[in-house]
Amino acid sequence: MASAVEAPATVAEGQTSHTLNQAPKTGGALAIRPDQTMWTDEQAAVLRQSGIDNEVTSAELASFLHLCQRTMLDPFSRQIYLIGRYDRRAGRKVFTPQTSIDGYRVTAHRAAAKAGHKLGYEDTKWCDASGKWADVWLAQEPPAAAKVVVVRDGQRFPAVAKYAEYVQTDRDGNPIGLWKKMPATMTAKCAEALALRMAFPNDLAGVYTAEEMAQADNPTPEQQPQPAFVQPVRRDYLAEAQAAESADVVRALWAEAKQAGAPTEYLDQIAAVGRERAAEAEAMAAAYSGDPEPMDVGASQGGDAGRDAA
Repeated sequence: MASAVEAPATVAEGQTSHTLNQAPKTGGALAIRPDQTMWTDEQAAVLRQSGIDNEVTSAELASFLHLCQRTMLDPFSRQIYLIGRYDRRAGRKVFTPQTSIDGYRVTAHRAAAKAGHKLGYEDTKWCDASGKWADVWLAQEPPAAAKVVVVRDGQRFPAVAKYAEYVQTDRDGNPIGLWKKMPATMTAKCAEALALRMAFPNDLAGVYTAEEMAQADNPTPEQQPQPAFVQPVRRDYLAEAQAAESADVVRALWAEAKQAGAPTEYLDQIAAVGRERAAEAEAMAAAYSGDPEPMDVGASQGGDAGRDAA
């Protein structure tokens, strides 16, 4: 599960030359100054109590501070967080900045006001599985997607979020939490976050909303063991033919081998065995009948007759 974090634990305690030379702060000891390059001792002491652990890296802490400065969101007022989630590829917990959709809206309105732009929205729409859009979602089942259009200074920024890509689930794949209670609202929030990030890329890049990241905590389905591949036993028709006592059995084996797709050369070898068995039978019959010259069946019966019978 994710651990919500609002700042660093691994910050040197006590005063340093850096902190002693800092300019007087305004707005309280926890106020983040635009020019500071690391967390102060006071900030670190408060943030250390929020649950951050020693797996956080210096780069993640520095990036989080820069993001707080750029977005003007306050981690001490719980407007922005640092969330730790275990990453298998990294082999450790990786920390990612995260805010709420309200934090996104605050940042967008500030940026629009600073630029002298008007900020607005078009009506939110929801889509069912058939692709039909609606202005309000009344069905009991979750929507397939939601669409939000942000309008900044007359320019449209549309975004679509698919329910299946963001829904938070349990181990059985069932929606949980607000995704179970308010699937339409949650899907719309994800679409709004996408649209706002498109409209304000310089202000919102690098930070994602809690609604978007809820799916990151979905349990990973356990991989089912794949059945071992069993090499099919290849039938040796030629060996069976060589062990056969009659030409009739060999002819039957020749027919089965042909049905199984055996190559012509392989079939010719079985046919040769059939001719041998036919000749042996002819010779034996001649011996019992007193015929001094048994007829040559190697070509006639074992070959053509064997193939015709097959």
